[in-house]
Amino acid sequence: MNLRAVLLDIDGVLCIRDEVIEGAPQALKELKKKYRIALVTNTTRVPSKTIFEKLKFLGFDIREGELFTALKVTKGFLLKNKANAYLLTTDEAKEEFTGLESYPLKYVVVADAYSNFTYQNLNKAFRLLLEGAELIAVAPNKYFMDKDGKLSLDAGPFIKALEYATEKNAIVIGKPSHEFFTVVLEYLKARPEETIMVGDDIEFDVLGAQKFGMRGCLVKTGKFRDKDLERGIKPDLIIQSIKELPEALEAKL
Repeated sequence: MNLRAVLLDIDGVLCIRDEVIEGAPQALKELKKKYRIALVTNTTRVPSKTIFEKLKFLGFDIREGELFTALKVTKGFLLKNKANAYLLTTDEAKEEFTGLESYPLKYVVVADAYSNFTYQNLNKAFRLLLEGAELIAVAPNKYFMDKDGKLSLDAGPFIKALEYATEKNAIVIGKPSHEFFTVVLEYLKARPEETIMVGDDIEFDVLGAQKFGMRGCLVKTGKFRDKDLERGIKPDLIIQSIKELPEALEAKL
């Protein structure tokens, strides 16, 4: 089957926070000549608009419709279910969820809340869950590569804490959920077998894509660690960085 579409993770693949990975803008430009492209991210501290504006400022040639964030897809999920939610997010990320105020509160939404992961906020989420709300994990990532070059905690550990305390299982909306990948592939008008996911997370990007029927490409930038290759997960393609991707796809897929 010919490859028609490419999903690209952002943080760790195209850039690390505000630093562009060498060759990434040109690689994206080359990929767009041949493939349908979507940029996908589980970054949840800031709204989609902020991520789009940052990518444009960093020199990436993208359209707003090509960007799919876990926050954006979560907002779509809530609208579809006519539901409001308690938002355990950063103050800035709450901008993504305007327009839900008239709906009943049915969910607790947990993203990377950064300094808002306080005892008071976690306890409020805990109590709402005990009272009948359902738990949404916007993105259950364990950690990410921070701007100081070290790994930092993501939302996943806090979601696990709420699951443990309430004995409820979170509904996962971001990568690698069926909900997320379905929305993206519907936009691209591509089937899973025609698509490859490119990321620095061997579990959520590579294995998650493979479980959905796509191929998975691992880049050795961002959060990648050599020990990732010892986990029994076999990427369809491994490259040093995004700048190798256009040529690698031509040669191997």
